[in-house]
Amino acid sequence: MHADCVVLDIDGVLVDVAGSYRRAIVESVERVYDDTIEKEGIQAFKDAGGFNNDWELTYAAALYVLARQEGYADSIEAFTDRIAAQGGGLEAAQAVVEAALSPDATERVRGRWDRERLREVFQWLYLGADLYGDLEGETPPGVPTDHPGFINDEPVLLDASTRECLGDRYGVGVLTGRPAAEAEIALSRVGLAVPKDHRFTMDDWEEGKPHPRALVTLAERFDASSVVFVGDTLDDVRTARNAAEADSAREYHGVGVLTGGLTGERGREKYEREGAAAVLASVNDLPALLE
Repeated sequence: MHADCVVLDIDGVLVDVAGSYRRAIVESVERVYDDTIEKEGIQAFKDAGGFNNDWELTYAAALYVLARQEGYADSIEAFTDRIAAQGGGLEAAQAVVEAALSPDATERVRGRWDRERLREVFQWLYLGADLYGDLEGETPPGVPTDHPGFINDEPVLLDASTRECLGDRYGVGVLTGRPAAEAEIALSRVGLAVPKDHRFTMDDWEEGKPHPRALVTLAERFDASSVVFVGDTLDDVRTARNAAEADSAREYHGVGVLTGGLTGERGREKYEREGAAAVLASVNDLPALLE
């Protein structure tokens, strides 16, 4: 596989977020509503598409919990299948709830669905009290002021030898759903220096994955004829596929890794059904693939 540049997702590729972002999703809903989803259910939302923003995934998980409290009986797999059938994302989740519940029940769900509070609690859980104060402002009410933050529980996945090999041989960019400040923290932790014009974060584009604009823009900035995009979700593979459709002048290869929510043979099969150019055990197998 030829590549002029390599574009990397952060979560599940450079750092393991099972004990940070994914834990924050589950525990945010639990703290706000005394009920939540299993951690395994997060992947069902990711597979449905449109949930690269973990705040929005948290809102959708809360919607499912609230709907269930109003009598919605379907499994989370059935719920997310219906979301996928409507194109994925938070608006689709709202439409599924509205179609399943009575008008009165839907109105009660809307009345209790507090996205602002969910985001506050999520950020406090993830960042911890000190970093929350630095990035978000005053500590939200009703939470301890000494929470250390799940951000400290993100093992590095990128080996130093892989980092050096990629940096020596290819242009390296980053495309992530993280806010810019949180992306900077992760990149600093893994020791990956990426200029800001070679990054796209949540703060840099409105559309989000799997929209191709950010990936195509990075390809243009690198003046690359062939781009490899490495991610840990089906939407990452879809982003590369959509970029190839939008920009016929270049080749785009979506590569999935099995260090995020998609793991084992089942994860490999999902990637392959989505059209992944390759599936790797981890990002550290990328240099051998490109050679």
